[in-house]
Amino acid sequence: MRPRSNGRGRFLSGMNFLQSIDTALFNLVNQTMSNPVFDWLMPILSGNRLFAPFALAAAVFVIWRHRTRGILCVTFILLAVGIGDGFVINTIKHAVWRLRPANEIASAITLVGSTNSPSFPSAHSANAFAVAMVLFVYFRGSWRFMLPLAFGIAFSRVYNGVHYPSDTVVGAMMGAGYGLAFVWMGRECWNWIGPRWFPAWWAALPDLMNPDRREALPTSQSAEGTDPQQIWLRLGYVLIAAMFVFRLWYIGSGKIELSEDEAYQWQWSQHLDLSYFSKPPLIAYTQAAGTGLWGNNAFGVRFFSPVIAMVLGWTLLRFFRRQGFARVGFWLVLLLSVTPLTAVGSVLMVIDSLSVTFWALAMLSGWAAIQNDCGRAWVLTGLWLGLGFLAKYTALLQLVSFALVFMCMPESRRQLKRPGPYMALVILALSTLPVLIWNAGNDWITVTHLGSRAGLGTAWRYNWNFMQDFLLSELGLLNPILFVAMIWAVIAFRRRYPGDKLMLYLFCMGAPLFAGYFLYTIRSRVQPNWIAPAIVPLFALMILYWSRRHDEGARFVKRFALAALVLGVPLIVVLHDTNIPGKLLGISVPTKLDPLRRVRAWSGMAGMVEAERRKMEGEGKAVFLIGAHYGITSLMSFYIPEANRRVSRDSMVYYQTAEHPENQYYFWPGYGERKGENAIYVARMRLDSEPTAPPERIVNEFESVESLGLRDIEYRGRVFHRVQLFACRGLR
Repeated sequence: MRPRSNGRGRFLSGMNFLQSIDTALFNLVNQTMSNPVFDWLMPILSGNRLFAPFALAAAVFVIWRHRTRGILCVTFILLAVGIGDGFVINTIKHAVWRLRPANEIASAITLVGSTNSPSFPSAHSANAFAVAMVLFVYFRGSWRFMLPLAFGIAFSRVYNGVHYPSDTVVGAMMGAGYGLAFVWMGRECWNWIGPRWFPAWWAALPDLMNPDRREALPTSQSAEGTDPQQIWLRLGYVLIAAMFVFRLWYIGSGKIELSEDEAYQWQWSQHLDLSYFSKPPLIAYTQAAGTGLWGNNAFGVRFFSPVIAMVLGWTLLRFFRRQGFARVGFWLVLLLSVTPLTAVGSVLMVIDSLSVTFWALAMLSGWAAIQNDCGRAWVLTGLWLGLGFLAKYTALLQLVSFALVFMCMPESRRQLKRPGPYMALVILALSTLPVLIWNAGNDWITVTHLGSRAGLGTAWRYNWNFMQDFLLSELGLLNPILFVAMIWAVIAFRRRYPGDKLMLYLFCMGAPLFAGYFLYTIRSRVQPNWIAPAIVPLFALMILYWSRRHDEGARFVKRFALAALVLGVPLIVVLHDTNIPGKLLGISVPTKLDPLRRVRAWSGMAGMVEAERRKMEGEGKAVFLIGAHYGITSLMSFYIPEANRRVSRDSMVYYQTAEHPENQYYFWPGYGERKGENAIYVARMRLDSEPTAPPERIVNEFESVESLGLRDIEYRGRVFHRVQLFACRGLR
């Protein structure tokens, strides 16, 4: 009787057979077909610096020549390439994790360089065929040049030695498939949303795959679709929902890691308290809620940042709709989304995310309280002020804004004769109790720290470079066009629209904070994010002002708004992924100028330190870690798995001992009880630094301290960080 065959064995045998065919085809293309002409042509097809400018020029031409059809075509190409490459292909690559030919075949000829990234499927092939399919949908004759180009790109990946043939075949099939799927799904979504929310627009464009088709609508439905307030409100809803989904995907994609402050405050969330050394407690409780839902990972730490941004956007949109300015609400949400300073706060879970939101909510409820003489709105204002204080002490400066409102708006002063404002103050005062109680038990260390940081104990020293640095930073972080438009509106609104109460109120809510920090640069350096709460009211004032100018016939307003978007959108795209210039132009952002440097390569640093710790444990003693800075200490605590698990008990990562409080680690148990054990001391260094001696305090604490040298931490072949390690033996 014949024995039953093993199914798993047959499967593996079949896979080996297919792999052998794949390897043979690769050798045929990569080596047998090698010739000087292809050696010159194939690297060009795989990508060169002229590709991005050519693609941009082609997109501009298609839009200019074909209008609606061109806009739809370019939009779906961007969606297919962006989502297909960034999500679909990348997910499969990391799930399969097939090595590239150059890593397995010693004789492989690589003409464009090979990386350690996964091979299957080919992103270049997928992108080329996705573009070819979308172009074919809108311009049927495009296949004559696009299909040969797509095949050439796919073939070049094999010839250049960076992909197997099966990588390119599967990538091409997938790209063509999801390229068509995106267009089809876009049409179906539009056919569901359009007739309900934008009937007039849908009648003009009922079929996204056939822009020339038109549809007649009943008179009543068409009239409903022309209500501008409803249109702007619904557009705002769509924008907020789209940004929320994108931000959730982005923080879960692993494209960036935690910053030092995020990891530091994550440790606070594992040691919940009434307050902390330098900041109030709300950021810790917010992160604790996020990690409670999703675990101690980056997504859990950042989860509430997109949620907060969504709530803020929805509230602003609804507020301006009630005031009769839905268009202003939409543009405010849009411009905040493409402004670097506020966009960062919608992704990273930083204190400013909470501070900006509660400042804006207090501003909106305060307007309702004054205009409607509403005690309930004053209670809400007090609640938002209190939560703002528990997020960041800057919230107290909003009292100056309300005082300015009472001074500049005579009709608002009648509120001072009512209990509303005083109820708000009582709620704010109660909100300060956790911070006061904690500080009373810790020698008012926060007051000392903030005074030292503000330079209150030093003599006045005028330095105009501080003001220059502040202005240049804000010019870049707020988009140069928007920054100029904002300052113009702040200066001009009172003269042109002296009776506009809402503009005046928005001015009072934002100008004092911005102007106060600006003037403070005369004597001290001011961090560019300190003015973040003023951005929402000042941007709202700017948009309201320029919207009225546009309605009065100022034609240049549209051009400036378009220019701001043209400048802002690419800036935000690159800010989310600084690898894009390298992919498109072959030019990497210099490491020192890379804005994502502070949120990349930390897991690699932690892995390297953990490997050294385990190696040192081979000497027979337990080994713990010491960080020279709160940032490096908290990042090791987060990214070393064992330290992450033990962060709230029996810690294995400590901050170096200090005689006086330098950060929150001073108030937690140190390593003094680990007598006789060994440690590794980790110091973060500048990229151009040389090895240094260990600090005296570390030398005095251990029987011997030996330098393990400098270690460069790389990300995609570039050095992002440098640390110096010291082996410390025998804690005294």
